[in-house]
Amino acid sequence: MPLEPTPLHVSDEVLDDLRRRLTATKWPLDAGNDDGYYGVRRSYLQKLVAYWADGFDWRAAERAINAYEHYRVDVGGVPVHFMRKPGVGPNPVPLILSHGWPWTFWHWSKVIDPLADPAAFGADPADAFDVIVPSLPGFGFSTPLTNHPDMNFWKIADVWHELMTGVLGYEKYAAGGCDVGALVTGQLGHKYADELYAIHIGSALKLTFFNGERAWDISGGRPVPENLPPADHERLMAFEKRFAVHLAAHMLDSATLGYGLADSPVGMLAWMLERWTTWSDSHGDVESVFTRDDLLTHATIYWAGNAIDTSIRTYANNNRYPWTPSHDRRPVIEAPTGITFVGYENPPGVTTGEERVKSFLDSDRAAWYNHVNITAHDHGGHFIPWEIPDEWVEDLRRTFHERRQ
Repeated sequence: MPLEPTPLHVSDEVLDDLRRRLTATKWPLDAGNDDGYYGVRRSYLQKLVAYWADGFDWRAAERAINAYEHYRVDVGGVPVHFMRKPGVGPNPVPLILSHGWPWTFWHWSKVIDPLADPAAFGADPADAFDVIVPSLPGFGFSTPLTNHPDMNFWKIADVWHELMTGVLGYEKYAAGGCDVGALVTGQLGHKYADELYAIHIGSALKLTFFNGERAWDISGGRPVPENLPPADHERLMAFEKRFAVHLAAHMLDSATLGYGLADSPVGMLAWMLERWTTWSDSHGDVESVFTRDDLLTHATIYWAGNAIDTSIRTYANNNRYPWTPSHDRRPVIEAPTGITFVGYENPPGVTTGEERVKSFLDSDRAAWYNHVNITAHDHGGHFIPWEIPDEWVEDLRRTFHERRQ
C-alpha cells in the first residue's frame, strides 16, 4: 500500500453542534399517523432522536470503524475516502466494493473480515481478497465534492479505476456492488473488462436505467396491467410506492431537498429512515435489521461528512448526463458477472428463488451481462451484505473462485 493510513475522527465541535440541533428540533404535529401511512412516525422518530442526542456513543462507533485502515486521497480532483483490510492468504485479489444510497461504506462491515481472511471463518485461504471499501464521491467522508458537481455512476467508475490502477497500483482487480454501486460496478465491467477478474453485483439493471425523459417515474409511464391477480396487484403497488417518491424527488429536486436535510439532522434521519425501513426485509420493524446504534452510526457518517445533498444529487446527474457505451460489443458488460438476488425484491408473480432466476434470464436484461453465477435467496432485502452477509460472501467467492488466475 503506497499510502499512510489516517484514522477517521469527527471533531467535538461537529458532535456538539449536532447535539444542539437535535435538542432544538421543532417537531411537526404528525396527527393521525399512528399507522405510518404518511411516512415516518413522530412517536418512533422522537425517541430515536432523543437517543441520538443523549445516549448514542459515536466515539464507540468510531473505534469500531477505525479497527480497519482508512485513507483519504485525491483522484483527479475528486476527494476519496476508503477503508481497507489487507487480505490474509497465499495470493489475495484486490476487491473494490461500491455501496449505494442511503448506504455508507460501513454497510459492508459485516463482510469485510470473511472476505479478507477466509481461513479465520473456516473457508479456503486461497479465496482471500485485499478489500477496498470507498465512500462514493459526495457520500460519507468522500467530501466536499466541490470540483465535480456532475458526478454520477459511470463517472465514479472512472474514478474507481484510476484509484485501483493508478493510485494503488493494482494491475488487475475485482469489483462488487449493490444499489447504485451495482451500476458503478457494471460500468467497470463494461469499460474496463480486460483489467478485471470479474464482478459481483446485488442487482442486474441495464446501464441505461437512468436514461430518458421520464427516468424518475419508476413505472416507466406504463399503466397498471388489467386483470392482475389481487396478490400481484398489491405487490406491484407496494413496489412502486416504495421507490416512486425517492426517485422523483432525488432526480427532480435534489438541491431543494438538500437545503432542509443538510440543515436539520432530524429531517435527514427521517428521510433515510423511511428507506432503511421500507427497503430492508424488516416487516416494518427497522430495528430487526438495524439496531439503534447501527442507524445512528450511518446517519452520523452522513451528517459529519456534510454529504446529504451531494449524495442525493448523484441521482439527478445519472439522468442529466446519460450513460453512453464505450464499445458496441456484446454482451455490453463483458466481465464475468455474478449476481445475488433477494426475496424481498422479487417482482410480482415471483415467489421462489428458482422463479427469480428464470424471470431474469427471460428478461431483456440478461443479455447485457456475461453472467456466470446467479443465486436467488428467499430472504433478505435491499441492503444485501448487511442483511444476509454470509450468503453474499459465499455467492461472491463462488464468482471469483475459478477466475483468480
